[in-house]
Amino acid sequence: MKVNRREFVSAAAGGGLASLPFLSSCGRSPGTDPAQAGGARNPRYAKLDEILKQPVLKKQFFDKPVIIETLELLRFQNSFLCRVRSRDGAEGISVGHSGMSTLFPIFLRNLQPFFIGKDARELDLILEKVYIFGFNFRYNGISLGLPLATIEFAILDMLGRIAGKPVGQLIGEIHNPEVGVYVATEWREKPVEESIELIKKAVSEYDARALKIKVGGLMFMTTDMYAVGPPGRTEKMIPLVRQTFGDDMALYADSNSFYTVPEAIRVGRLLEEYKYRYFEEPVMFDHLEEIKEVADALTLPVSNGEQDYSFYGFRWLIANDGVDIVQPDNYYFGGLIRSMKVARMAEAFGKSIIPHMSGGGLGYLYNIHFVSAAPNAGEHHEFKGLRTHVQFECKTSPLKVVNGKLKVPTGPGFGVDFDPAWVKKHQPVKL
Repeated sequence: MKVNRREFVSAAAGGGLASLPFLSSCGRSPGTDPAQAGGARNPRYAKLDEILKQPVLKKQFFDKPVIIETLELLRFQNSFLCRVRSRDGAEGISVGHSGMSTLFPIFLRNLQPFFIGKDARELDLILEKVYIFGFNFRYNGISLGLPLATIEFAILDMLGRIAGKPVGQLIGEIHNPEVGVYVATEWREKPVEESIELIKKAVSEYDARALKIKVGGLMFMTTDMYAVGPPGRTEKMIPLVRQTFGDDMALYADSNSFYTVPEAIRVGRLLEEYKYRYFEEPVMFDHLEEIKEVADALTLPVSNGEQDYSFYGFRWLIANDGVDIVQPDNYYFGGLIRSMKVARMAEAFGKSIIPHMSGGGLGYLYNIHFVSAAPNAGEHHEFKGLRTHVQFECKTSPLKVVNGKLKVPTGPGFGVDFDPAWVKKHQPVKL
């Protein structure tokens, strides 16, 4: 069923809780809101600030401190693991994003020392303070968020094993024991006919009922500064994908911030004509007022947030109805707890969350655990395949796409057990 933008906006709830101080991870305070410059402050900000102050991790599952004794970054070839151990001998492991090959010094210099000796039950507060510690906000974005998320995932895995709970129950209630997925496709640089065949192959490999295509001319991994793709390609792709896969396939489109406002509106109307379900990053991700301008001009829902690194951008877009779907990346944004706060803000005003998924190793696993606990999760979530170098066993889910969905593991932590011999190959990373 097609979701109309006006339905999102009309469903939004009002709010007026007492105003509370708020500092986003990029260092802005409510006094710098553009909405305030011209007059009265948007009353929605008070409700959003109150939401951001509420803790996510359920401390009631733990009756005594869980002191972090060691926190290691391990490496074997191009594979990274984070292993955390408590003073009482509990352990958690996460799989690092491939970007750790560049960002490991930030892990070791800026983050590791801050976590040692802390009580893991205070993870909400730790994540808040780490942005301030050592002026870490200067490393905002992927540079800080990615290693921070890698640490948070390992700590949540440890806490889940201590409590005997899946991660979803540590950060919320289980609303989605199965998660619908869409196949994420690329190939924007290839001719239309070749792209269609590659998309068909990707979709046929999995029992998926939804897919996302790339629109616009942003070429992947090109060194040509002027490469913008063949003219007219997007205009051919949009109707051809609908024709190829039929009316029952849920279709989404992503421009990765490629368009100007007029072009985004033009392409958005073409997407509306062929019944696509949302338009992701129609213009530059941090041009908040331009995102709202596009969203206001379309009935098609607009999504944004993959590249956002602060609560400020999400807060502004939600408060000003500039977006219908929020899409923080659980790695880039610094972990599941921070992303859950964005989900809560969105839910308060009738908006959905469809987190972006990065991290080929086990990124999909972390994503579906997050979605399992998000009451306002969208219908389909990003999926880039199950191929991985990671050697593990999952006893509570086949981790296969069945009827378009992945069953979320129900075991403690993230519900997977890594092959000890494979883990042993990884050695501590040192500067």
